[in-house]
Amino acid sequence: METTAPKKATCCESIRDFFTSAKFLIYMGHALSTWGDRMWNFAVAVFLVELYGNSLLLTAVYGLVVAGSVLLLGANIGNWVDRNPRLKVAQTSLLVQNSCVIVCGVLLMLVFHFKGQLVELYNGWILTTCYILVITIANIANLASTATSITIQRDWVVVVAGQDSSKLADMNATVRIIDQLTNILAPMLVGQIMAFGSHFVGCGFISGWNLCSMCVEYALLWKVYQKTPALAVKAGQKEQQQELKQLSSQRDCENGQSPEESSQPLMNEASPPDAPASAPAAGCCEQVSGPLRTFRAGWAAYYNQDIFLAGMSLAFLYMTVLGFDCITTGYAYTQGLNGSILSLLMGASAVSGICGTVAFTWVRRKCGLIRTGFISGTAQLCCLMLCVFSVFAPGSPFDLSVSPFQDLYAHLMGEQSLPEAEHSLAGAPSGNATTAPPAHELPPLQSYMSVSLLFAGVIAARVGLWSFDLTVTQLIQENVAESERGVINGVQNSMNYLLDLLHFIMVILAPNPEAFGLLVIISVSFVAMGHMMYFRFAFKSLGGRLFLCCSPEHKAETDDSPSLPTTV
Repeated sequence: METTAPKKATCCESIRDFFTSAKFLIYMGHALSTWGDRMWNFAVAVFLVELYGNSLLLTAVYGLVVAGSVLLLGANIGNWVDRNPRLKVAQTSLLVQNSCVIVCGVLLMLVFHFKGQLVELYNGWILTTCYILVITIANIANLASTATSITIQRDWVVVVAGQDSSKLADMNATVRIIDQLTNILAPMLVGQIMAFGSHFVGCGFISGWNLCSMCVEYALLWKVYQKTPALAVKAGQKEQQQELKQLSSQRDCENGQSPEESSQPLMNEASPPDAPASAPAAGCCEQVSGPLRTFRAGWAAYYNQDIFLAGMSLAFLYMTVLGFDCITTGYAYTQGLNGSILSLLMGASAVSGICGTVAFTWVRRKCGLIRTGFISGTAQLCCLMLCVFSVFAPGSPFDLSVSPFQDLYAHLMGEQSLPEAEHSLAGAPSGNATTAPPAHELPPLQSYMSVSLLFAGVIAARVGLWSFDLTVTQLIQENVAESERGVINGVQNSMNYLLDLLHFIMVILAPNPEAFGLLVIISVSFVAMGHMMYFRFAFKSLGGRLFLCCSPEHKAETDDSPSLPTTV
């Protein structure tokens, strides 16, 4: 009887300790944050399309502004994260992000409610001003979300994990699983609210959610900060304290003063009385050139990192149409897949991504971190070969003889090209069945072979993709100095957005379904180039040991590596 009681108490205590640990609190805060982000990112695109008369113009402008802002300000955001205390950065970015979403939601509610009156005021300029305000405020919210992502996922997680690389890998995988689940469930919830309610109700729900979530996340951040004393001190602050101690000790030896006597004059000399007088003169020029210098220094620091090729390899994976975004979804509609099938495919993609995160932790323990990236990249590239085969499979619309701008030219010249559009959509269920020939309403079964191979490759490749993403993320976490962690991750986000912008430009240059096969080949080529960069990084790091996946050498990579050197 005496031996069983302590076991029950220990089990209860372990469960209680887990639910009150800093690790679990970070998971909870991240789940709330990403849930709100996914709802807002899904809803704002729908709102902008609805406001502008079912046109994608405002959505395209919003996407361009968001990508351009992160591209230009990513290094400055990371530098701000590095130069300020962790708690201040996390709380400020949290408040700014959620406040902007709340204000934007309220503004959209007013626009939806008074849109008829706003159209008539000043020839619609008031409504145009509201559009500009919505896009601007939403962009600020996205920049604050970028800062939150950098400070929590790239910095706080590393500090909470401490010196344990395996714990860091598990935390990264758990965070990514949360991302996958919220990416599917959050849009479903807000979509149902807007479907059974209205866009007005959807705006109100998102604003209310962000208000409540902001308060809970604020409290969770404070709890994590209290439970992890290492978060209170950054590497830059440690170096400054050590320099002050060295200077004070040198002055003690020279002047024969005690540390108590010499500490006060040292603080006075740190801010001489002449400094404030000269600061205003140079302040204007420094304010203008400061962000540009930070931008240049951030990109130079990123280039000089040992993991530069690994980071570039991850960025190259964004130059692809082989994902479940609006481009691939639109192409699937032209090939006869309806919304129900696409939702099932998206669910399968989420499950595949979760399998990739689980596989990452297992392969890393068996083979080491760097080899995990090599194995994941090889698996992803092999799966994407199915997408290349789909370009030449039966049912593929691939035809380079069709001009990408044929429809645009026909509209500009006043010609009708609607029958061509109906032909491409003939396989999809439609209420207007009389406009298309009956022969094209039900395509033969073999016509689905191409699109089936395409999505089979995309879904299967998600296992390697997410495992590779986690590998590069942890490589950056472990090999970047703590004092540069923010700016390097900011530049990495900028690189990701740059390649993402290029992939949208590529689609604009070849928008017709007949050219989608060419986009697939280009996408796989960029993925292959990215993994070639990673192979060069891995071979440079391990040499011939890279191919010895189960050799004892991987222990030096996981156990003896000086990873996370500045987290204490």
